[in-house]
Amino acid sequence: MRLRVTMPAVMVTLVLGAVGVVSAVPSLRTRVVDALQLNDNPAGAAPILADGRLLGHGNLRIAAQPAPPARPMLTTHPVSLDVKGFASWALLDRKTGKITGSPNYISGINSTESMIKVWLTADYLRLLGTKQPTSQRLAELSRMIRDSDDDAAEDIYQVNGRSTTIKRMISTCGLTETTVVNGWWSKTQISARDAVRLGECVANGKAAGAKWTNWVLNEMREVRGTVDEEPDGGRWGIIDALPAEMANDTAIKNGWTLLYDDGNWHVNCLAVQSDWVLSVLTRYPAKLGKQYGADTCKQVTQQLMAPASH
Repeated sequence: MRLRVTMPAVMVTLVLGAVGVVSAVPSLRTRVVDALQLNDNPAGAAPILADGRLLGHGNLRIAAQPAPPARPMLTTHPVSLDVKGFASWALLDRKTGKITGSPNYISGINSTESMIKVWLTADYLRLLGTKQPTSQRLAELSRMIRDSDDDAAEDIYQVNGRSTTIKRMISTCGLTETTVVNGWWSKTQISARDAVRLGECVANGKAAGAKWTNWVLNEMREVRGTVDEEPDGGRWGIIDALPAEMANDTAIKNGWTLLYDDGNWHVNCLAVQSDWVLSVLTRYPAKLGKQYGADTCKQVTQQLMAPASH
């Protein structure tokens, strides 16, 4: 389809000069075409009259804009990990509900650590019903997710009813491998499969309810602090494998603790996107450091990434 092109005579005179100048000075025409992002076919150009008007229809058309770069998708692929210790992962396709993962994504169990803070936050907000939290409480909930504040988590755990809140998580989110450790939110035992179910429970609104779901997900997108920032730095892992723009709109909550009773780091990653949820659970010797777990989460994600097709 061609578009009628109307150019003021003054503009044509200044830019193109006079009849015949198009072929004499093609660079000027090219500059106009490029500047206006037009397609040009000089061989079929409409005649330009002496007064600067185009005769009939011009042949300049709005150029087709290039398609935006495809967002990478996470799809099930074989994942090869050479880890010292324990590792498990699960991927949930939010369009189909299908969960796939490592051979031990059901049987492999780890303590949740701070990953469970998204539930503590969501459960508190849902239980409010129509009430509004105080500004102080909302700030506390924000710190619990953005900065992984343990004191805030313990406070909300107590308010939510201690083990009762974990039992609600199991029933509300349909978890099947998760078990309660009385008095310890961080020691709640979970599988990679249940971890992605938890992420989906937050994303679909069951956990926090319609009023607060977007707020919780946004707080998860605002998690901050590098892996080297202890004790609160939690922005690393799965998102390290994603393009920057995609990483910015991915909701995450990691969990990490060096447990002296078993001499291991317990490092977990949870990430929620519009079409997938991914969890990675790890446990390994203390000497390897926190970065080792973050890198394992990144490696799993890299191997699951595939270019999206238009």
